[in-house]
Amino acid sequence: MRNLHRTFVALTCLTAIFLAAPVSAEDQTSPMRLLSMVGHGKVKSAPDMALVTLGVLREANTARDALSANNEAMRKVMTTMMRAGIAEKDIQTSGFSVQPKYVYPKQSSTGERKPPRIVGYTVSNNVTIIVRDLDALGAVLDGVVDAGSNQINGISFSIAEPKPLRNQARKLATANAIAKAELYANAAGVTLGPIQSISEQGALRPPQPVLRQARTMALEADNAVPIARGEQSIEMQVHITWRIK
Repeated sequence: MRNLHRTFVALTCLTAIFLAAPVSAEDQTSPMRLLSMVGHGKVKSAPDMALVTLGVLREANTARDALSANNEAMRKVMTTMMRAGIAEKDIQTSGFSVQPKYVYPKQSSTGERKPPRIVGYTVSNNVTIIVRDLDALGAVLDGVVDAGSNQINGISFSIAEPKPLRNQARKLATANAIAKAELYANAAGVTLGPIQSISEQGALRPPQPVLRQARTMALEADNAVPIARGEQSIEMQVHITWRIK
């Protein structure tokens, strides 16, 4: 009797396996239908800080004299920047060099070429500063030039806290992807199922020129350097994939 019971249980389990087998095979062979969409989101904002690389270049007959002249001018430039409100933590040395100046004699009529000779030395000292008050940027540049800076290599604008703007762009990109996916699904006569994956890409675009009320005109009237801030764009791109029914 006990053996008969065991045989019945075994046959029942075997029957269940055979009945389930076709369903499992069908799930493995049938392709998953997917719909993928890319959403774009863009947020524009005026920059609120600037990075400026500036410095002092001095020349003299000896390296010592060139260095002394450069040091004296650079101290005045640093003092001017701090008086203008640039914090010490926002000033960083970005380049320093001492270079000889050469003269290359012309080739003589006999074809002899004399070696170059040193006629002086050039000392360059550059710093990169962060200007957090953009209304004062023109005046800062004007002041450092008056103090002795004769090298300004570039200005770049940025946003101190871009995270809230990125999050806003993410929301816009996600909403854009969902709206397009719903449109395509409706046109194709299918229904969106659960989301299978989400990924993103993002970028901070350089400032774009815009017309602004003339703070720069007021600076120009004060004989300071006129500055155009423009706008920066923070863009996010979201890739979303749905399973469709």
